[in-house]
Amino acid sequence: MNVLILVVDDEPDVTDLFRQQFRRELRAGRFEMAFAHSAPEALSRITASDGPSLILMFSDINMPRMTGLELLPLVRAARPDVPVIMITAYGDAATREAVEAAGAVGLITKPIDFALLKAEVDRRLATIGETE
Repeated sequence: MNVLILVVDDEPDVTDLFRQQFRRELRAGRFEMAFAHSAPEALSRITASDGPSLILMFSDINMPRMTGLELLPLVRAARPDVPVIMITAYGDAATREAVEAAGAVGLITKPIDFALLKAEVDRRLATIGETE
C-alpha cells in the first residue's frame, strides 16, 4: 500500500514523537508519514502529485504566520478528498465548533492520545482497502 499521512506542526519535536509512536506501522510499511513545519509547506506537499497517495492529514491549530484554522479551507479546496484532523491544546467548545465549521473531521487535544490516532489511521486504511 503506497499511502501517506501528513502531519503539520511548527514544533520540530513533533516529528520525532510521531515517528516513535508509529514506528511499528512505519517499519511494517503500512503507510508513510511526511511532516510539514508550516502551513505553506503543508500546502506545497498536498498539491504535489508525485509519490504516495495522501489519505489523512493531522494539523496543529496554533502555528505562526498561518494557523491550522486558516490552512484548513485551503486544504479542503485543494484536496477535498483528504480528511483533516486538527490537534490543539485547547479543546473547548468554541474551538471544536470552529474546527467542525471549517471542515475538519475531528479534533484531538494535547497531550495527544496516540491510541485514538492509531484507531483513526486504521479506520482510514481499512476504507482504502475496501475501495481497491
